[in-house]
Amino acid sequence: MTNAFFFSGRELTDEEILKPLDLHHFTVRPGLSETPQCQRCGNTTNFSSHPCARCGKICTYCRNCIEMGKISSCTKLYRWNGPEPAHSEKAGRLNWSGTLSAGQHTASENVLRAIQNGSEHTVWAVAGAGKTEVLFKGMAAALSGGKRVCLAAPRADVVRELAPRLSAVFPDTPPPALYGGSPDRHVYSPLIVSTTHQLFRFTEAFDVMIVDEVDAFPYTFDLSLQYAVQKARKKKSALIYLTATPEPSWKEDIKSGKREATLIPARYHRHPLPVPKMSWCGNWKKTIVPDPVQKWVKEKQKALLFYPHIETMEKALSRLKEVDERIESVHAGDPLRKEKVEAMRRGSIPVLLTTTILERGVTFPGVDVAVVGAEDRVFTESALVQIAGRAGRSAACPTGDVVLFHYGKTEAMVRAVEQIKQMNRLGRDRGLLDG
Repeated sequence: MTNAFFFSGRELTDEEILKPLDLHHFTVRPGLSETPQCQRCGNTTNFSSHPCARCGKICTYCRNCIEMGKISSCTKLYRWNGPEPAHSEKAGRLNWSGTLSAGQHTASENVLRAIQNGSEHTVWAVAGAGKTEVLFKGMAAALSGGKRVCLAAPRADVVRELAPRLSAVFPDTPPPALYGGSPDRHVYSPLIVSTTHQLFRFTEAFDVMIVDEVDAFPYTFDLSLQYAVQKARKKKSALIYLTATPEPSWKEDIKSGKREATLIPARYHRHPLPVPKMSWCGNWKKTIVPDPVQKWVKEKQKALLFYPHIETMEKALSRLKEVDERIESVHAGDPLRKEKVEAMRRGSIPVLLTTTILERGVTFPGVDVAVVGAEDRVFTESALVQIAGRAGRSAACPTGDVVLFHYGKTEAMVRAVEQIKQMNRLGRDRGLLDG
């Protein structure tokens, strides 16, 4: 067992450690405080102990972040305090010729102001409004000013989609994509894209912290991830939150003015959000693929079909392969998850069955969307709004079919449909929609 040595989020070799230690370029602190509290993830409750081969004592260790390596009573955390690598003279050069909508422009200016002032700002924008583009101007200003920028998201799928987009936009500052098993773990850049879990590796590293999908699981329920975001920021830094479906308490804070925010109620292409249709399909738990669902699948050339549970989804897959053998399924534990998402994007898979793992953060142009068992409690109001937001995202295909197949309506379904309609009304009132 070895101590945990990190520089800019990557583990250091012994050679890298010993030389700068002679120059006093590291500060050292215990892995666990006396309380105890894990100094990597902030955990104060989830601990265990064992006879330790390293110190020869009964050692307490943190169970919360053990997948990233054991932090125990005798672990020391080393933090680099020497000079950072020099940034490229072209860092922050923006290679983007797009045009922002009126709503995006307002949000972009507010994000830039927050970054310049080192303050906090929230962008509340409907799914497909173009939240990422809103960041470009502020990120460019930060990078060209020698600052470090992190764009974090709760899910690896989102990170894998964002990294190549930002590499194209900032060709002189391509960001590494950090997630569990990432090949970019040892790459340094002043711009990174990371899951919130990987932020455990950083301490006061970033001048600008941007958290995408701030309302998504597991970030909203895991205090250690929120701790990681705060720990990874410098004491004087900007914090930008992005969300399409803020928590009720956030909505109240925004409406009351307690939380500074910009609302974008319409998509950049000026077409309204697709409004879900509700369709009764009978006892889907018994039939697995009800006749209305099978008919819908047969009519689609490119579609996402959401199921609430893996077991039911896999049963449905075996039946739907009789319709088209190219149909596939995906879930969080699928070892081919990344490959299937890419195949769906290329058009090799016509219909992809999925759990809520693809409810947000991924874009498939021209896709239609349906939910089987929309009344299941896993499909919350925000989940259904996000799922509906997969359709009609691109300017080339701004519309899409969204169907909620159910065995009885729920309040979450009704509220989700009303929220989408409300945003469309607000977009029209503000002159952000055509027609």
